[in-house]
Amino acid sequence: MGELYDRMARDLKLKNLAIGTQTQYLTCCRRFAAYHWRSPREMGLEEVKEFLGHLMEGCGSVERLKMHVAGLKFLYGVTLDRPEIAERLPWPKVPHKKPDILSGTETERVLSGMASSVIPSLVLTTAYSAGLRISEACRLRPEDIDSKRMLIHLHFTKGNKERYVMLSERLLPLLRVYYKQVRPPQSEWLFPGRNPKKPISRTAVDKALKASVSKAKLRKRVTPHVLRHSFATHLLETGTDIRVIQALLGHGSIRTTAGYTQVSRRHIASVKSPLDLLGTKDGAVLR
Repeated sequence: MGELYDRMARDLKLKNLAIGTQTQYLTCCRRFAAYHWRSPREMGLEEVKEFLGHLMEGCGSVERLKMHVAGLKFLYGVTLDRPEIAERLPWPKVPHKKPDILSGTETERVLSGMASSVIPSLVLTTAYSAGLRISEACRLRPEDIDSKRMLIHLHFTKGNKERYVMLSERLLPLLRVYYKQVRPPQSEWLFPGRNPKKPISRTAVDKALKASVSKAKLRKRVTPHVLRHSFATHLLETGTDIRVIQALLGHGSIRTTAGYTQVSRRHIASVKSPLDLLGTKDGAVLR
């Protein structure tokens, strides 16, 4: 895409989208140009639809298709200033699947099973302790840990919206021991990768998590994002207000937070049916 690629990269930065989103949008649009062997400037709606149809026939996931639609909408709607094309690209319908939620016992088994992988273990323990996205946990710096106020200050967040989350009392001593005994002193990152100048990669964390889940013999599909969902659900189960959970997760909408929280079967079973309250003292409120 050449010069057009540079323009789109600039527009994405000006839009202040997350680094990962910028990279994905650019990659999707490069695939579009490579498929037709033509510049997107020379193409229109029919070429875009043909490319998206090709992706669907290739048995790609709906989420992957949605990412390509988003990237192409940005390319035509912003960089090429052709909103008539962007507006006519429909969003693919994504089946809504509830993720598996780990119980407290399962969460403990998964995290404790990673003891041999020190850095990935601490990354995931930190992520679960405060409901962080895995990208947020990987890119923490030592100065982000405020032990005096028992807070974690997040800078590298989705949408670049800084926020504070709680610092677990159980996590803090683990981080202190790690910081003194394991962490490379020359790194600016709290959790550096093999190259101390860079933070640990998500791939390394995913690999260690997969090994721990296998060791724990769990049949559930467990990802770092499942730990985030579990964090939200566990807070809800212990009586935390959903608006507090919203702030901790960094959601702009309460509807997004509701999608992260699931009421457990135990809590559903503990709810009294209104039938059981009829004619009783507790049921007086129903009169």
